[in-house]
Amino acid sequence: MNEILDLRRQVLVGHLTHDRMKDVKRHITARLDWGNEQLGLDLVPRKEYAMVDPEDISITELFRLMEHRHRKKDTPVPASSHHLFVQMKSLMCSNLGEELEVIFSLFDSKENRPISERFFLRLNRNGLPKCPEKPERHCSLFVDLGSSELRKDIYITVHIIRIGRMGAGEKKNACNVQYRRPFGCAVLSIADLLAGDSKDDLVLKVYMCNTESDWYQIHENIIKKLNARYNLTGSNAGLAVSLQLLHGDIEQIRREYTSRFTHGVSITRKLGFSNIIMPGEMRNDLYITVERGEFEKGGKSVARNVEVTMHVVDSSGQILKDFISFGSGEPPASEYHSFVLYHNNCPRWAELLKLPIPVDKFRGAHIRCEFRHCSTKEKGEKKLFGFSFMPLMQENGRTLPDGTHELIVHKCEENANLQDSGRYLKLPFSKGISLGNNSQAVKATKESFWITSFLCSTKLTQNALKELTIISAVLQRVEIFSIDRLIFSPRIFFGKFILLSFWLRKLKDKELKLEEVWTHSGDMLDLLKWRTHPDKIAGCLSKLKEIDGSEIVKFLQDTLDTLFGILDENSQKYGSKVFDCLVHIINLLQDSKFHHFKPVMDTYIESHFAGALAYRDLIKVLKWHIDRVTEVELHDHIQEVLKAQEYIFKYIVQSRRLFSIATGGQNEEEFRCCIQELLMSVRFFLSQESKGTSALSQLQAVFLSSFPSVYSELLKLFDVREVANLVHDALGSLPTVMHGDESLQAVKLQSIGKTVESHLYTNPDSRCILLPVVLHHLHMHLQEQKDLIMCARILSNIFCLIKKNSSEKSVLEEIDVIVNSLLDILLRTILEITSRPQPSGSAMRLQFQDVTGEFVSCLLSLLRQMTDRHYQQLLDSFNTKEDLRDFLLQIFTVFRILIRPEMFPKDWTVMRLVANNVIITTVLYLSDALRKNFLNENFDYKIWDSYFFLAVIFINQLCLQLEMFTPSKKKKVLEKYGDMRVTMGCEIFSMWQNLGEHKLHFIPALIGPFLEVTLIPQPDLRNVMIPIFHDMMDWEQRRSGNFKQVEAKLIDKLDSLMSEGKGDETYRELFNSILLKKIERETWRESGVSLIATVTRLMERLLDYRDCMKMGEVDGKKIGCTVSLLNFYKTELNKEEMYIRYIHKLYDLHLKAQNFTEAAYTLLLYDELLEWSDRPLREFLNYPMQTEWQRKECLHLTIIQNFDRGKCWENGIILCRKIAEQYESYYDYRNLSKMRMMEASLYDKIMDQQRLEPEFFRVGFYGKKFPFFLRNKEFVCRGHDYERLEAFQQRMLNEFPHAIAMQHANQPDETIFQAEAQYLQIYAVTPIPENQEVLQRDGIPDNIKSFYKVNHIWRFRYDRPFHKGTKDKENEFKSLWVERTTLILVQSLPGISRWFEVEKREVVEMSPLENAIEVLENKNQQLRTLISQCQTRQMQNINPLTMCLNGVIDAAVNGGVARYQEAFFVKEYILNHPEDGEKITRLRELMLEQAQILEFGLAVHEKVVPQDMRPLHKKLVDQFFVMKSSLGIQTTNSCFAKWNATPIPHSIRDCIREAEELVGPVSALSETRPAAKSPNLSLPSVSHERRILFNHIGDGALPRSDSNLPGSDKAVNNTPSSWSLDSGKEARNTSESGKLISPPVPPRPAQTGELMDISGTSTSASARPDSHGQPHGAACPGLSSEASVVAAQGFPELPPPGNCFRLLLKSSLPPYGSVCHDMALLGATSSRKHPASCLAPGVVEHEDEDKGQGKGNKGD
Repeated sequence: MNEILDLRRQVLVGHLTHDRMKDVKRHITARLDWGNEQLGLDLVPRKEYAMVDPEDISITELFRLMEHRHRKKDTPVPASSHHLFVQMKSLMCSNLGEELEVIFSLFDSKENRPISERFFLRLNRNGLPKCPEKPERHCSLFVDLGSSELRKDIYITVHIIRIGRMGAGEKKNACNVQYRRPFGCAVLSIADLLAGDSKDDLVLKVYMCNTESDWYQIHENIIKKLNARYNLTGSNAGLAVSLQLLHGDIEQIRREYTSRFTHGVSITRKLGFSNIIMPGEMRNDLYITVERGEFEKGGKSVARNVEVTMHVVDSSGQILKDFISFGSGEPPASEYHSFVLYHNNCPRWAELLKLPIPVDKFRGAHIRCEFRHCSTKEKGEKKLFGFSFMPLMQENGRTLPDGTHELIVHKCEENANLQDSGRYLKLPFSKGISLGNNSQAVKATKESFWITSFLCSTKLTQNALKELTIISAVLQRVEIFSIDRLIFSPRIFFGKFILLSFWLRKLKDKELKLEEVWTHSGDMLDLLKWRTHPDKIAGCLSKLKEIDGSEIVKFLQDTLDTLFGILDENSQKYGSKVFDCLVHIINLLQDSKFHHFKPVMDTYIESHFAGALAYRDLIKVLKWHIDRVTEVELHDHIQEVLKAQEYIFKYIVQSRRLFSIATGGQNEEEFRCCIQELLMSVRFFLSQESKGTSALSQLQAVFLSSFPSVYSELLKLFDVREVANLVHDALGSLPTVMHGDESLQAVKLQSIGKTVESHLYTNPDSRCILLPVVLHHLHMHLQEQKDLIMCARILSNIFCLIKKNSSEKSVLEEIDVIVNSLLDILLRTILEITSRPQPSGSAMRLQFQDVTGEFVSCLLSLLRQMTDRHYQQLLDSFNTKEDLRDFLLQIFTVFRILIRPEMFPKDWTVMRLVANNVIITTVLYLSDALRKNFLNENFDYKIWDSYFFLAVIFINQLCLQLEMFTPSKKKKVLEKYGDMRVTMGCEIFSMWQNLGEHKLHFIPALIGPFLEVTLIPQPDLRNVMIPIFHDMMDWEQRRSGNFKQVEAKLIDKLDSLMSEGKGDETYRELFNSILLKKIERETWRESGVSLIATVTRLMERLLDYRDCMKMGEVDGKKIGCTVSLLNFYKTELNKEEMYIRYIHKLYDLHLKAQNFTEAAYTLLLYDELLEWSDRPLREFLNYPMQTEWQRKECLHLTIIQNFDRGKCWENGIILCRKIAEQYESYYDYRNLSKMRMMEASLYDKIMDQQRLEPEFFRVGFYGKKFPFFLRNKEFVCRGHDYERLEAFQQRMLNEFPHAIAMQHANQPDETIFQAEAQYLQIYAVTPIPENQEVLQRDGIPDNIKSFYKVNHIWRFRYDRPFHKGTKDKENEFKSLWVERTTLILVQSLPGISRWFEVEKREVVEMSPLENAIEVLENKNQQLRTLISQCQTRQMQNINPLTMCLNGVIDAAVNGGVARYQEAFFVKEYILNHPEDGEKITRLRELMLEQAQILEFGLAVHEKVVPQDMRPLHKKLVDQFFVMKSSLGIQTTNSCFAKWNATPIPHSIRDCIREAEELVGPVSALSETRPAAKSPNLSLPSVSHERRILFNHIGDGALPRSDSNLPGSDKAVNNTPSSWSLDSGKEARNTSESGKLISPPVPPRPAQTGELMDISGTSTSASARPDSHGQPHGAACPGLSSEASVVAAQGFPELPPPGNCFRLLLKSSLPPYGSVCHDMALLGATSSRKHPASCLAPGVVEHEDEDKGQGKGNKGD
């Protein structure tokens, strides 16, 4: 953004150059477009980097601008030129200490040669660039890499040379001379850069060859992975570089990467010229590769250490300074020193050097190589022992030929003086080559030196056509042009290989004579010297075609001057040959290699051509060739002539202009006649028809391809109308047959396209002449559906010239012609191409979209230009109504296609708005024709339906929904176009009103489309369209007497439309109010009100559903809303299909939330709708076409699977049985076996796997801000596993983040109901199980019972304690009442939802006495359960039993139960409440029963308590004695004798006595006490008739409660409310039909040899020894013998538990006067938590402190 602002400031300042301003604007707009794309904004049409108003340009031009910017954004043009950026960072190596040279180059391993120059840089002793302040020294750009060179076998090679001593390990004082020595090499394939284009901080491994003699090819060995020839320089050696591949033209790279070029970067070129030779490109580079040498030992015992020193020496013997370049990045030097290979007489260097020697110094220069032996002794001398030389240019003018040269090594003395080059230049320099005047023989020598040369020059040539050619041509031209003009001619800029200023100055000064020029007998020289050898002219002209094209373009102007000079001298004799040579040269420039030399020829024609009489001969010869097109033998030559016609006409026109200037315009008529005759021949030639592909059609195609280029030349001499008529006649003569050569037809259309693009067509005067013939050919091609791309381009160009609202007469006439000629065929073409399948390839698909878009833009342009008169003429032009009907249907269909979303890219909003404006304008014109011609007796349903369908989809377009736009964008659209939706809506209403009784044809078909329109949030549109529904209801009532069709269609469409996000609360209110007002006076008002109310209620639920579905995660709100909508469809609308759809939507929500049980219940709703029949069912949702039996089977299996995953195995068993019955009835024993196995596995899971009992919570939703299905309603929710009240409350607050949590459990008042807010009231409730026998039966494991405690629950209970009357501070139980609220749900839990609405609530009050009875009953039942679990080994940890015993006994000893005695056994209470006599007796019995249970529990506890818990157990026994004493129970058993000394408090004894006087004697624990009334429990007694307290352990029976109590009250409830441990419940006696009832558990028969308790259950008659060898009848210490016997019956000793129980009471029991003293009294150990809001002040909750208990105490 800062960059854009900075560029904007530069533009506003206005100090930029034109080119820079253009670049800045381009850069800014590119950044803006990119930003718009990233933000999802619209594409902005721009012309010359400025925004354009679509109203100021034609639609076709707008489309092109949009398409150009879109294509530029989406499909970047692949770059043909690539560049590699290299930055050297450092060399990491442990043994550095010398300066280094690093040489980069590109190497082609396929051709085994370098393809680039070298990038050369120097490193210091630390391995860092030597000149860090000069970035160009360590950064380089390898330029001009072609796409063919981006392949895996192109490598970046890096050679590293060290500068130092001969041996890397030599001592520092051994030698002071520095040598260049090989160090290492690194290689990287350029393919590694193709994926990422950049590699930052890349470290290349550096290798060294094993032997120095292989150094020249070390890079090749590394590439070929010849590991035996090289190894790593060091384990940590690495070359750190940064590489980046850049794409595009070098100028583009400079603009895009300005920072790189600003800081400096060297340019490394490719070797040789690029693929395309550019005019003005100047190079004169000689590349020398120092290859190798072969030297003798020179009398030494070991081989020499040879160093090569190279100089460039001029003709005078002076060394040329700074003309040896080691590579880019390093300035040129005057001499070169090779690296030294140790003791090697045949060294190979392969070092590439560049000699950028100017041309003026090239002649006479030579290179000299001196060879020295480098001594390793202390002096380190370099002794000269020989030299070689080679001239750069030979005496015949030829430069050094490319290739490898073997040079002679001339021996010399060490102190030889080589400064006098004349002494050795006369010597032979190369073996096999000697100078012409040197007769000295070459001495035989074994020493040789090889170099390879390669010349890359635009100024020198290596053949014999040296400067001689140029100079001789110049000398011949002195007569025509002055030397000054020649020197400063523009051809110096455009031309290539021009004369050097050195020679030109000599010519100007007349210093150079013709005799000084070397003679040559080449063909080009003979042609240029035609005046000298006139007899050779014919031969030279004939041989011109054989000369290489590169030589011709070098001397292009001189060659042309020669040709026209010959033509001027003797046109009769050489006219035809000169014409042929001219044609050859013109066509030579068509070659892509020389294409860039066309400006050179254009400049020649404009500035240098002087053939004023040439036009006559050129016209004559050209006509002669055209007249002979039918002669087959001349076809090839004529084809060449026709290819060159553009430049031939240029020469003709320029020649005529020169003649007119010279003669004052003489012979004008004669020239016109010649041109007319020439074009007449052309017309005749073009009019010839050829069948199929023939030579004639090829000639016609060649002519037509270049004919449009002639127009501009003719306009230089003729009037525009004259040229237009000539072109019209020529194009009109083309044959109209379309079945001919297809290639000719394509070329013909291309020629017409070029004609339309030419300057000739842009002139209105000529356009009116050319337009009919252009349209004629277009019509033929469109009719045949051929060359559509070219046709689209031509049409676009035609309409680009027609501006909007142009009232010129010529433009209106052009529109008339186009409408009459092309409108119909244009519509058919769009229909045809849009109905075709799109091509598969991306390129073809893009082309397909382009041609479609261009035709569409042409149609829109035409329609926008049409005025009222045009439309009226168009409608009047149809002869019959059928024709008009077909046209209207066609154009309506096309309009529907144009407004498809895929017609234009999504960000082309500007284009869409323009198109919509044209469409609505056209529809308004055509609607009048529809009303006038197709109503009443001429009514046509199809055309009216097409009209309404078009209008509806027009309004529903996304690009017209202004509510989605930003305010500024919406304002601009409204200012320019208005709200087109309202305009179209008004038109729909008007047309509907005109239908009359024909409206019935569109009911109910148009209900859905019109409903979709009314759902658009535009008030005016809604007010216009909603009354149409009243009209539909009225007409349907007249026809059928009801409007059920309207109702059904409205309901069906509302669901689908609102689920798409359409509609809102405002629409619901508007729909209701408008229609209710409309039907006030109708006779059918009552049924109408019912319909409107039903639809309105459906809208409420659909809106809630849609709002809930917007949430990210699945929550209760989504599920509850779906349930509400599902029930509405079933109960109120009876829409079975919609009901089933929402069943599956709810099912998917449950699966996503992992509510597998609820998912199974949900799918069961669909299952209940199906029967076990073979009725075929259609494909529906995700179900295939199948029979009803198969679908029901599939549903059953899916439901069973979900019940299994939800651990609701009992329900799965029922379904297994049902489907097993079906398998059995069909004798499908295979599947029956599988189903029985599945059923058995479910039974196993019931017994083996743990199931968690969920919590249940009552939730109230109060306030108007809640959704409709929740508003002011209360629900009971089934919590998740391990979810307690606090977690549930937090979850609900997260689902409703704006809700306020109420902190009390009282019913809210009306102000809360009507508040504009959300209030949540949440507290825990206790489930009341159904009245099922399984909960009261003994011997059933808790794993089974636990299911029935929390499943199929309809009723839930909540207790609220309060004080009535005066509160006794000493004993609060006297006034403690309980308000019990029972909630009855509409459906049982679990079900299709985790929560259901409360259908009914019942509130009762429980007296303090009733409350006390219930508390004791629950606690007794809890004790029985824990004792039973301990006996049957279901409890692996006895901590729960220990805590429960401790809680009850400790509370009783401290006065807990005594508080009940003080409250209810006193005389005052009994007298005041005579009706409670039975209840007081019941309370008394429960207290005594609890003592019996505790005594038995202590006996069981004694047996299983671990050793470290014995002290606690003894304490419990002692406290139990105190408790019995407090209850007035006498103990005569010996084991309790020691406790009898403890006196009973007088207060308690007095209470008991008073109670006995009023209600009868209180039973005591004594040997003579009769059995209690409870059928489930007998008190211990000494007599043998006494009944045992518990069943035999093997039965797994539980303690039984009073059989007189309701069944629900007998159930063990382990989830008490906040103040009581358990409570009695009233079971729901009815079960809903179709609900799953879990399978009953069959009773188990009593086993023989067992004793029977009072309920008939047997126990063992004789005592069996325990694991310790003692009989089970042995007395336990501290307990009665009876209890000990019972506790020991068949009970093996359990291993001590792994975790010791830790008693953490810490005196936490509440005071005796506490409201919840009953909890402390009974040792509350419930694992449930309850809301603090439900606790009275001072209430303390007691929780199980052992969190690590296993499943043995789950639910305790």
